[in-house]
Amino acid sequence: MTGHIERIRVFVEVARKESFAAAARALGLTRSQVTRYVSELEAEVGVRLLTRTTRQVALSAAGRLYLERAKPILADLARAEELVRQQHDTLKGEIRVSAPLSFGLRFLPDAISQFRILYPQVKLRLDLTDRLVDVMSEDYDMALRISGPPRDKSSIWRKMRPAPRILVASPAYIARKGRPQRPEDLVDHDCLVYAHGEDDGDWELRSAASGERGNPRLTTCFVCNNGDLIGELALRGEGVALLPRFIVAPHLSSGALSAIMTDWRAPEIWLSAFYPPYEHLPAKVATFTSFLETALEAKSGMLE
Repeated sequence: MTGHIERIRVFVEVARKESFAAAARALGLTRSQVTRYVSELEAEVGVRLLTRTTRQVALSAAGRLYLERAKPILADLARAEELVRQQHDTLKGEIRVSAPLSFGLRFLPDAISQFRILYPQVKLRLDLTDRLVDVMSEDYDMALRISGPPRDKSSIWRKMRPAPRILVASPAYIARKGRPQRPEDLVDHDCLVYAHGEDDGDWELRSAASGERGNPRLTTCFVCNNGDLIGELALRGEGVALLPRFIVAPHLSSGALSAIMTDWRAPEIWLSAFYPPYEHLPAKVATFTSFLETALEAKSGMLE
């Protein structure tokens, strides 16, 4: 079935040629197709756009108004299509991207596969690491990070999606050590801490109800820079962990992990894109960023 935009294109061509036959020749369609498309458009808008006689096709008053509004819309659409074609044709070369390991394994395979179909001349070089790379000195085109605001003010950053964190422990651990209720209770618990080179691993917590802050002195039994490994140890009853929800969501659903201290929140962090200080984002980097944002929008429930 012909789409609404195509019927508008046919109507505009008939109005320009003042002839169904001439419009059919220009569009590579049959005269009966052109007639049907215009009739379908008139049925959709509920008014007659063209008056027909045996010798002439002319615009009705409604048709003149519709043509006046439709022509710039089609022109804008044509410009948008041409811009996409030009960008597609010029997108080539390599993009070097850094991304967190846990996030990359869960969310990037589908997105990269689809991106490669659309932009086969772009080569993606992806480095999966939880280390906070220096996009400038290490020559990355962009880096995806799950973190708070950057400490390096020279880089450009762009929030993409929130990545809420949650405190968890296994039912076996809770049965053995008890369930902490407040931040200061954590001093009596084994804490599995995510930390990297720029992070000392402290947990800053705030009461959702009162806004009270808690910065507990942790009894740290394990430190690691990978959330999946920390999650696996939490599953085995090794301690309390503060992790992004997307890492532990399946275990919360199955009951293998329990959320604890749910009225206390860690500072907000996001999945963000970091760039060197470009004056303008290169087309291939901007396109990959936009493509990834769209792909993640479809999986927003998994990330949050």
